[in-house]
Amino acid sequence: MNFDRITFELDKLEGKPTIRGLRITVETVVRLVAGGWTFDEILSDYPDLEREDIKQALEYAAASTNVHFYRLREPA
Repeated sequence: MNFDRITFELDKLEGKPTIRGLRITVETVVRLVAGGWTFDEILSDYPDLEREDIKQALEYAAASTNVHFYRLREPA
């Protein structure tokens, strides 16, 4: 997946992933959605964001938690 709206700048917000170089982190967006905010509420309070930014922040968060578990041996 191409995350062209997610940026990293070591000198900005400790290098956390942000939206298009803005001082709005992916974490902030994900926490707002998790807190029950609608896309329209987020866009109203953060006018620099676009609907696609929110979608991509959620996709990035999902992709970054893609963890695989491997069973080392079968139970006896």
